[in-house]
Amino acid sequence: MNTFPANIEFKYPWRKYQSRVLSELEEHIHDNHLHIVAPPGSGKTVLGLQVALQLNKPTLVFAPTIAIRNQWIQRFCELFLQTRPVPEWISRDIRRPAFFTVVTYQSLHAACTNREADEEEEGSEEENDEGNANGDAASRAEEVIAVLKAQNIGTIVVDEAHHLKNAWWKSLTEVKKALDPTVVGLTATPPYDVSPQEWQRYLELNGPVDAEISVPELVLEGDLCPHQDYVFFSGPTGEECQKIANYRRRIQSLFHEIKSDTTLIQALEQHPIFSLPHQHLDWIYSNLEYYSATLIFLNAAGKKITEDHLEVIGDKQLAVPDLNYEWIEILLNFYLYSDPGNFTQYQKHQEKLINKLKRGGVLERRSIDFRHNPKINRFLSSSISKLKSMDRIVDFEHDHLQENLRMVILTDYIRKEFLVNAPQNDLVLNKIGVLPIFEQLRRTNERRIKIGVLTGSLVIIPRTALPVFITVAAGYGIENVSTIPLAYDDQYLVIGSSAHLKHEIVHIVTQVFQQGGIEVLIGTKSLLGEGWDAPAINALILASFVGSYVLSNQMRGRAIRTEKANRDKTSNIWHLVCLDPTDKDGGDDIQLLKRRFKAFVGVSFREELSIENGLARLDLAEPLTSPQALSQANQNMFSAAGRRSLLKDKWQRALEGGKILIEEVKVPFPKDRDYKQVRSLYHKQTIAYLFGVLASGMATFSEMVLEGLRRSGQYMTNLDDLTRWLTYIGLLALAIFGRQLFRVFRLSVKYRDISLDMQRIGEALLESLIKVGSIHTDRSALKVIANMDQYGAIYCHLKGGTTYEKSTFIKSLQEIVESVDRPRYIIIRKSFFLKILSQRDYHAVPELLGRKKSSATYFKHRWKQYVGACELVYTRNIEGRKILLKSRIHALASAFREKTERINQWR
Repeated sequence: MNTFPANIEFKYPWRKYQSRVLSELEEHIHDNHLHIVAPPGSGKTVLGLQVALQLNKPTLVFAPTIAIRNQWIQRFCELFLQTRPVPEWISRDIRRPAFFTVVTYQSLHAACTNREADEEEEGSEEENDEGNANGDAASRAEEVIAVLKAQNIGTIVVDEAHHLKNAWWKSLTEVKKALDPTVVGLTATPPYDVSPQEWQRYLELNGPVDAEISVPELVLEGDLCPHQDYVFFSGPTGEECQKIANYRRRIQSLFHEIKSDTTLIQALEQHPIFSLPHQHLDWIYSNLEYYSATLIFLNAAGKKITEDHLEVIGDKQLAVPDLNYEWIEILLNFYLYSDPGNFTQYQKHQEKLINKLKRGGVLERRSIDFRHNPKINRFLSSSISKLKSMDRIVDFEHDHLQENLRMVILTDYIRKEFLVNAPQNDLVLNKIGVLPIFEQLRRTNERRIKIGVLTGSLVIIPRTALPVFITVAAGYGIENVSTIPLAYDDQYLVIGSSAHLKHEIVHIVTQVFQQGGIEVLIGTKSLLGEGWDAPAINALILASFVGSYVLSNQMRGRAIRTEKANRDKTSNIWHLVCLDPTDKDGGDDIQLLKRRFKAFVGVSFREELSIENGLARLDLAEPLTSPQALSQANQNMFSAAGRRSLLKDKWQRALEGGKILIEEVKVPFPKDRDYKQVRSLYHKQTIAYLFGVLASGMATFSEMVLEGLRRSGQYMTNLDDLTRWLTYIGLLALAIFGRQLFRVFRLSVKYRDISLDMQRIGEALLESLIKVGSIHTDRSALKVIANMDQYGAIYCHLKGGTTYEKSTFIKSLQEIVESVDRPRYIIIRKSFFLKILSQRDYHAVPELLGRKKSSATYFKHRWKQYVGACELVYTRNIEGRKILLKSRIHALASAFREKTERINQWR
């Protein structure tokens, strides 16, 4: 068999972007690659199948999990072949390939390294097996390649290719090199955040991105449904609160113990950097954090910081910061691990201190962390309070949707220990997992909601769903379905496993769910979180706290697919957060959510609608520290989530405000200050002080003239005498008001400069990136866009170019405008306003430009051309490090308390 059977075709109309890609296929594959980036639910699988059909060669498809592998085959049979039995020319075995073969990355790696593939559905894509079981792994790989060559494999489809950041890519690149096939790369989340070397490796496999489709584009076309993210907050249980408080007290006590540790103080006082700083400048400027931490610690211990150290720092007026958890972490890393040569006589003390830190729970695997204690984080992420949160969300959604509810709850673990073979299950639910969630919902199910469980090793359905299950199973050729009533509740049935059923169980339960036999389905993220398709889903709870933002985006994608039978479908996506009452920032659980939300694009809660990523779009009140604030936040979420009928209109209005999703740098104005008021205040104060000078001058002039005329009029005989009087009056007014006028005027100019200079800095950066070959698109097709919103936030992005070029530009621009860290080169910006007001701002030369002196110098010349006078400083020598230390204090970004962000916004 050398070609696909005749008359195979997709039975539905193509979506707009799919049709466009297929019509341009010949143009895209001129380099033997097709690389498509599109969100979950956009129809990448059927597009990949159609491309394979048009290429019409023996095809090998790689999928990240068994569930997705089986989905490829199921979709092909259902949507193209329109037959249920799988033809013999389709294979799931890499060792016995057929004309059309679908396997997992792991099975290829196992075959090439002579291992048994551990392909349980509950496996993790994070496995990273670098070793080989036997020394003949190379010969095994050759055997696999020989078999594939014999099958004449000409097309390789790489599904969700971001998975190839782990060891599996090695085996795949060997196969690609040997076969020289056409490679079709399909992914929802390219690894833009990796190093240039990893990105280059990714491109070598997939080729450059040929088409990238965004979520708003697909909602606009009707290919994804309107949807919204909501956050439900909880606080730790009483027991968890007590444990957290105990840990906090222990950590605080440990902090004070270390602060007064006389041996540690002595060791640091005797260290050469403290006793003889001028003789160790090179070390100090190479280890600024350790040096700073030493001074801050000893200052807190009551030791005097001498003039020598203030000279080294370059600021004799420096106020030494207070010792806090962050500084003590740096200090202890220095003392325990980073400079063993100077602390050899304190080894016994170091060992005792290490044991004390371990007992206190702040040291794990040589990582010292007072601020983000792992045990506290685990209490928050897996807090039992989230079980009650889910209970409330399920009841809320069922009250609004009734029998139309199709909810999925995704979590990390099954927790089979909560399934008991006894007439009563009264186990205390003290963990988060599939079965604890099932038990929580089952025990409080007054609404008689139909709840089911679907994992790779356990399936539970409501008894009422059995007739539907049997009917669907029969369609897959499964006549005998074995069921066992749940020992403690006969209204639920455990489905017995069989060889045939094992391959089809996900499809069968999915159809039962689609048809309403199950209204709430609980499963693991590894089985259902990626690639699984159930278009009826209209509510999703993400109860997962393990995994990357890539996987969380995949899980979220399960809910945003359209449903042909329900054109008005909308989806609510619920995220669970347990707030730490002992942390002013809310704790690590909400910080994790903020990181995840960088990958989620949706409609804002604000009155002025926008489509963007990030948690800020939910317009949450801050801080959420009191139970009342937490309760009010949840009530606001329920209030918004209950208005599903408005969601479609909100998306429509937001979509009208733009044409494309762009990535840009955002420099926010401080949250605790209103930009308009501050800006207005500076202008008003400037004018007020100016008029103050004039008014004062006039008043003083009048008074002095009258008094002068009265007392010494006889001495004022000409115009020169009057001029002198006026000069004295002006000087007096300037002395009274001039200082305030200068200060406010300087602040006003400062805020003006940042917004104006962003555009110019972007131009200098763009030309430099083109020069070093990081951007290849013709300059005439590229444009730097910068603007400021009504809240004082500054935005900048690159218009034109490839997705990767835009991402490269944004990453480099962010390096420039953020606080200077440890670049090889820095730019000192020197500017003057009317040749009177001097400014010196410090910027890092981006890594891509700072690797070579020639490219850094080119950037300096472009800076002079577009931005103004500047100086380029190399920071790897003594003088450079002195300036680097100053630059960390005076950098442009330090004018803002908020960190710059990379955001996506529909414009």
